[in-house]
Amino acid sequence: MVDEEESTYEELQDEFESKARGFGKGKYGRILKMARTPSKDEYVKTVYITGAGILIIGFVGFAIWWLMTVLPTYF
Repeated sequence: MVDEEESTYEELQDEFESKARGFGKGKYGRILKMARTPSKDEYVKTVYITGAGILIIGFVGFAIWWLMTVLPTYF
């Protein structure tokens, strides 16, 4: 019984190791090789654009909420 469990664990470990070895190859390998850390300028621009997008989406949501709660009282 112990031998069966141990062989199952070994099979799982072998399967995991074979997948991990091939991770840098194949369809994701090129992307991982091209990936790099952004420069400070690129990071700052990304933060500003993301923040602006969050604010715009929040404003649109607030405007819709306002139109649906305040505006019907006028009719």
